Amino acid sequence: MKTLIVYYGYGNHTRMIANMIKEELGCDILEIKPKIPYSADYQTVVDETEDNLETRETPEIEDINIDLGNYDKIILGTPVWWYTITPPIRTFLTTYDLSGKIVIPFATNAGWLGSTFEEIKELCKGKVENELSIKFTTEHSENKLLTSNKEITDWINKIK
Repeated sequence: MKTLIVYYGYGNHTRMIANMIKEELGCDILEIKPKIPYSADYQTVVDETEDNLETRETPEIEDINIDLGNYDKIILGTPVWWYTITPPIRTFLTTYDLSGKIVIPFATNAGWLGSTFEEIKELCKGKVENELSIKFTTEHSENKLLTSNKEITDWINKIK
């Protein structure tokens, strides 16, 4: 089985976990990027995306330039914004057909997972399994991981 990590990372949390997985599994990685980047000011992004759960925004994303047909397993990473997936991940899931693939999601969050995995299952045409919630401190300026490295490593070993 060939594996691809697909993730969107506003800050460093999701990117850090995606790179940790890549290092351990030696698989390919793809960062989803919106065509119009979000503000570098965290509070502006919070204010602009507060209704993410209701609007289910799907911003344009940059072309992925990768053939998803070459992969059987997709590890999907997203931060949690207002109790669900980020708009760029929503765009990815509604644009690309993951039928016949195993999709393994992880979500970086401050403890408020909400309907993140439910929305992934709703939008994804692949088989979604082995999801993992990875918690960080609630203070955005900090970068402290609360989920243990052992728990993340055990999960990576499980999904190999």
